[in-house]
Amino acid sequence: MTKGQPVPDTTAASRHTRQREVIAQVLSAAEGPLTAPELLSRAQLRLPGLGSATVYRTLKLLQEQGEALAVNLDGEPRYEASGRGHHHHFSCRSCGRVFSIQSCPVALPSGTVYPGGFVVEEHEVTLYGRCPQCASTTAP
Repeated sequence: MTKGQPVPDTTAASRHTRQREVIAQVLSAAEGPLTAPELLSRAQLRLPGLGSATVYRTLKLLQEQGEALAVNLDGEPRYEASGRGHHHHFSCRSCGRVFSIQSCPVALPSGTVYPGGFVVEEHEVTLYGRCPQCASTTAP
């Protein structure tokens, strides 16, 4: 390197590794938010040998960069790609999978004031039941 040239940035935030690419692709392709172990399992199908520490570090980095969001469902953190707009989640009680649903079951605009002076800024809804696959294979 000659004098006066900028020093290359070698921080994790500036590197686009194969691991990061695969993890981001898995998040983008998922039907809903994934737990870190679910993400690891799916990513290992594309990249055998990927470790859980790499998944957790990459999730933290993707969140810091605004590329992924953490969603807390039933006390468990799940992760999804950002930029999906307003949506909610459906948690299947039979298989445990969580799906994103694009329709909003609550007509609740920001700024709505509830009795007592509660001003709504945003809302989250999680619906629980059986996904289409589980509903077709089990009786109610």
